[in-house]
Parts: sequence; structure tokens; C-alpha cells
Amino acid sequence: QVQLVESGGGLVQDGGSLRLSCVASGRTFSRYGMGWFRQAPGKEREFVAAISWSGSSINYADSVKGRFTIARDNAKNTTYLQMYSLKPEDTAVYYCAGDRRLFRAVATATRNEYDYWGQGTQVTVSS
Repeated sequence: QVQLVESGGGLVQDGGSLRLSCVASGRTFSRYGMGWFRQAPGKEREFVAAISWSGSSINYADSVKGRFTIARDNAKNTTYLQMYSLKPEDTAVYYCAGDRRLFRAVATATRNEYDYWGQGTQVTVSS
């Protein structure tokens, strides 16, 4: 059974930084792309960042480009989301997700292309 476990969320001031981690188990991590999504209260879950299985394709939402960095360490079955220059509007529950397709070449931003999800980690940015 595939499991994704996020960590690293917390409370940070406007302009601060956090690094989220997502540890995967239950399938061969290195063969699948990974993504990060977030959901703020009263809003739809939205795409944040994605990385292909090889790491050669990376995709970011416009709202986080230049501030967030996604990375993966296949030896540790872990995906990271490094977040800099955080803003109050980044406040949300952040979820990591596993791509449904084996060896997809492109890092997809499409929510329906992910079939495994973590439990989420809360990020709160105070102004």
C-alpha cells in the first residue's frame, strides 16, 4: 500500500522560509513523478509544484515561481518543497501527491493525474 507522509509545516512570519518533506513508501518511488498541492480554507485544492520521476522536468504555479523549489532524493524516497519569501496568502494545508503514471516525462500540474495523497501539513504565514 502506497503511503505519503508530509512533515515540516508550521507557523512562520511574512517573508520567512520553511522546507516541507514527503516520504513515500509502498511502491518504487524513483519511477513516479511527485507533486505538491495546497488548500486554503474555503478554497479548492490547487497545484503548487511538480517534479518528474527523473527530476528533469519541473513545473511551478505562477504564484510560487521564484520563491519555491521542488526537489527529490530517490535514495531517500523523499520529495521536498523549499519555500522562501512566504506570504500570508501561502497559508494552507500542503499535500504531496504521487503521479498515477509510470515514467511520465513531464511534471504534471493536473490534480486528476495523481492517485496517492498524503495527509497534509499546515503552513501558516503571519503578517
